[in-house]
Amino acid sequence: MTENTQTPSSPDSELPTAYTPADVEGKLYERWVERGYFEADEKSEKPPYAIVIPPPNVTGSLHLGHAFEHTLIDALTRRKRMQGYETLWQPGMDHAGIATQNVVERELAKEGKSRHDLGREAFVERVWQWKGESGGQISGQMRRLGDGVDWSRERFTMDEGLSEAVQTIFKKLYDDELIYRAERIINWCPRCLTAISDIEVEYQDDEGELVSIRYGEGDASIVVATTRAETMLGDTAIAVHPGDARYQHLVGTEIELPLTGRRIPVVADEHVDPEFGTGAVKVTPAHDPNDFEIGQRHGLPNLAVMDEHAIITTHGPFQGLDRLEARSAIVAALRAEGRIVAEKRPYTHSVGHCSRCKTTIEPRLSLQWWVKVGPLAKAAGDAVRDGKVKIHPQEMEKRYFDWVDNLHDWCISRQLWWGHRIPVWYGPNGEIVCVGPDEQPPTGEGWTQDTDVLDTWFSSGLWPFSTLGWPQQTDSLAKFYPNAVLVTGYDILFFWVARMMMFGLYAMDGTPPFGTIALHGMVRDERGKKMSKSFGNAVNPLDWMDKYGSDAVRFTLARGANPGVDVPIGEDWVQASSKFANKIWNATRFALMNGATIEGELPSAEQMSATDRWILSRLGKTVAEIDAFYEDYQFSKLSDALYHFAWDEVFDWYVELSKTTFFAGGEPAKASARVLGEVLDVMLRLLHPVVPFVTETLWTTLTGGESLVIADWPKDSGFRDAAAEAEIEGVQALVREVRRFRKEQGLDDKQKVPARLDLSATALAAHEGAIRQVLRLQPEGEAFSATATLPVAGATVALDLSGTIDVEAERKRLSKDLAAAEKEKLQAEAKLGNEAFIAKAPDNVVDKIKGRLTKAEGDIARLRTQLDALPPA
Repeated sequence: MTENTQTPSSPDSELPTAYTPADVEGKLYERWVERGYFEADEKSEKPPYAIVIPPPNVTGSLHLGHAFEHTLIDALTRRKRMQGYETLWQPGMDHAGIATQNVVERELAKEGKSRHDLGREAFVERVWQWKGESGGQISGQMRRLGDGVDWSRERFTMDEGLSEAVQTIFKKLYDDELIYRAERIINWCPRCLTAISDIEVEYQDDEGELVSIRYGEGDASIVVATTRAETMLGDTAIAVHPGDARYQHLVGTEIELPLTGRRIPVVADEHVDPEFGTGAVKVTPAHDPNDFEIGQRHGLPNLAVMDEHAIITTHGPFQGLDRLEARSAIVAALRAEGRIVAEKRPYTHSVGHCSRCKTTIEPRLSLQWWVKVGPLAKAAGDAVRDGKVKIHPQEMEKRYFDWVDNLHDWCISRQLWWGHRIPVWYGPNGEIVCVGPDEQPPTGEGWTQDTDVLDTWFSSGLWPFSTLGWPQQTDSLAKFYPNAVLVTGYDILFFWVARMMMFGLYAMDGTPPFGTIALHGMVRDERGKKMSKSFGNAVNPLDWMDKYGSDAVRFTLARGANPGVDVPIGEDWVQASSKFANKIWNATRFALMNGATIEGELPSAEQMSATDRWILSRLGKTVAEIDAFYEDYQFSKLSDALYHFAWDEVFDWYVELSKTTFFAGGEPAKASARVLGEVLDVMLRLLHPVVPFVTETLWTTLTGGESLVIADWPKDSGFRDAAAEAEIEGVQALVREVRRFRKEQGLDDKQKVPARLDLSATALAAHEGAIRQVLRLQPEGEAFSATATLPVAGATVALDLSGTIDVEAERKRLSKDLAAAEKEKLQAEAKLGNEAFIAKAPDNVVDKIKGRLTKAEGDIARLRTQLDALPPA
C-alpha cells in the first residue's frame, strides 16, 4: 500500500471547531478494518513482527486491565507497522473451561435443570450455542479501544485447528513419558466438582478457629494444633522433627487417635519445624499436600474421609455431615472427652477459595493426569539464562527463576464437560491407549474414553504457535514464529508465560515462543488500591471512553505504564488526557488556518528564524528519544515526553512565539508555516500509536495522506542547532521571570501592561515582538513610568504597574508576609544557635529547621525585591 500525500485545498474547513470523539472513533476503526490495514501477509518480504493477544476469556468483558495491556500492545504494533514490518497482532479468545461451564450451568438452573439432565453431548452443544449467541462480547469492546488486530486470523482455543494442536502435543508428551496418571493431592472445588489450577485459587484472610488437641495419654501424649479439626479422622501419623529431644522417646511408637480407636505411628521428619507451635503436627496424607509428601516418605496409608462434595464419609457419628458441620461436631466431641487443650477463636488465617464460585478449596487426594515438568522447566529456565529470551524489566528474572527452578508436576486433568477431552481410551482388560489426531480410537465392547478434560492453561500454553497453524508447517508459522515479544502482566508470569515457554521450546525444536517477555503491573485506583467490585472502586473503561474518548483512556494508561510496576489511575487523569487531545485538535486547527503545510522542501537554515531552527532541533531530539523509549518498553516515559513536547514546546512556545510572524505575513511567515507543518506531521506520527483516533483525523487533514496506520514512522532528521536552542532558552527564561513577577503582583496573565524592553545587548532583540505578544506587553506610550525593573540574562524589562494594582494594599500584604518571614528566620536561628538543643535533637529535626531557615531567607529576599519594585504611594 502506498501513501497519498496530496494536500487538501482548504484544510481548516474540514475540521469542526471542537473535537467530539464519538463522531470520529467508530467510523475510523471500521475504515481501518475494511481497508485491511491490520491484516498480516505471510508471503510478504518485509521483516516480521508478531505479538499474540493474551487470550481473554470468552465469558469476559473489557476491564481496565485489558484496556491497559491492549493499549501497550497496540502502540508497539502500530509503530512497527509504520516502520515497515509485516506486523501481526494475533487475536483470539480462551474457552475458559470452568468459567464457561459455570455460566451455562447457571442458565440451566433457571430452567430447573442440571447438566446431568441433558447429558454430556447435549450440554456441550448448549455451551457452543451460548458461545455463539453471548460469548465474545469483548471483541466489540476491543474495537472501541482501537485494537489493531488481524481479525481475519481470530482463533478460539476450542476451534478445530487448536484442538488438533492440543491432541498432537498431548500424544507427543505421552509417548515421551512426560505425561502420566497418578494419585496426588490437588486443589479441589466441592462446588465446581473439579480439580483447579493454582492460579484459580484466590487466598484471603478468613476467621476460623485454632484448636489444640491432645493425642494419647500421660507421658505418651502429644498436643497438635489445627484449623481443620474435621481432617483428624483421616490422620495416619504424628510427625516431629528428628532432632527434637522432647519427643525422642515417642518416635517409632504408636499413639491412639481420639474418637476413632485407631492407633497411629509417631514419625520423625525434617519437614517439621520444632520452633512452631508444639513442634508436632498431625499427618493427613489424603487431605494436605505437605502431609502427602510426609506420607510418601514414610509409607503411610492415604485415608480419605470426604467425598467430592466435602461430605464426611467415615466414622459413624460424623458421617454425612458437611465439612464445616463436622468441624464443630468433632471439636464438641473432643471437648467432651477432655482432649481440647486450648482454643483460639476467632483465628484469622489465609484460606484458598475457588476464583469462580468463591467456595473454600479442599485439598484432596485424587487420580489425575500430570505433566512431568522437570526437563521442560529446565529448558524454560535455560532459555532465559542463555540469553535466548530476555525478561523486561530484568529484575523480574529472579521471580521467573524462583518459579521454574522449583516447579512441581502439573495437574492437567479437570472434571468438567466443557474443554479439550483427554485423548486416552481404557480397555476392558486394563489397557490404556493414547490417540493422536490422525489415529482412530479403539472400538469394541468395554472401550471408553477418559471423562476428564484438560486444564485451560494446557491449550493456552500452545497459543504462540497453535494460532499459526501448528502442527501443520504453515507459511504463517514459518513467517511469524517466534513472536517478537510477549506483553503481559507479572501476575501470570508463572502460570501462562512459563507454560508457553515449556511448550514452545518442546514443540518447536528448542526455539522459544518469543524473544522478549515485557512485563507490566496491575491497574489500581488513584490511591493505589486494588480495583474490585467488592471494594466499590472497579471501573468500566467503556464508561470513560463514552465520556472522554478512547484516546484519553489509552493515553492515561500508557502514561502510567512503568515496566513491571502497578499503575494507579483515576478519572481526573483521564479528564486531563481528554484536555490534551483537545489541545492537539485546537492547536492543529490554528496551524491549518495559518497556512501550516507539508508542501515543498523545508526552508534552508538561512531562511528560517531562530524559533524555527529551535523547534526543528527539538523535534529531531524528540524522535530519537521516543525511539529509545520504545525499544526499552518505557511507555510512561515516551508518553510523558510526547505530552511535554506537544503541549509545552510546540503549542505553548513555538506556536505562541510564531504568532507575530504569522500575523505579519511575507516570506518569514511562509517559512514558519512550512516548519510548523513539518513539526505537526512528525508529531502526529509519533503520537499515533498511543492516541490513534485524533491523530489520524488531524494528520489526514493536514497532509491529505491515506492513513497514519500505513504512514512511515518518522526518523531523526539529524538536524541540531545548539545556538538556536540557547537563544530560545533565553527567551523562555525572560518570559518565565516576567510571568513569575506578574503573578506575584496579582496580575492576570491576559492583563496588558505597558513595558519598555532593553534587549539590545543580547540575542533576544529579534524576538521583541514575540515576547510582547506572549506577555501581553504594550508599547511604552508618552505617560510611561517605570515602576518595576527586572534584569534577566543581560536584558532589562521595565514595567509600568501604575493603574494596574492597588499599590498601598499590595504594600501592606507584602509587608505582612515579610514580617512573618523575618519572625520565622529569627526563630530558626535561635534554635540552631542553642547548643543544648542541637546536642539533643535528632538529625532529621535539625535538618528540618535548617530547611525552614533557608526558606525564610529566600522569602525575605523575594519579598524585599517585590516591595522595592512597587511604585511610590
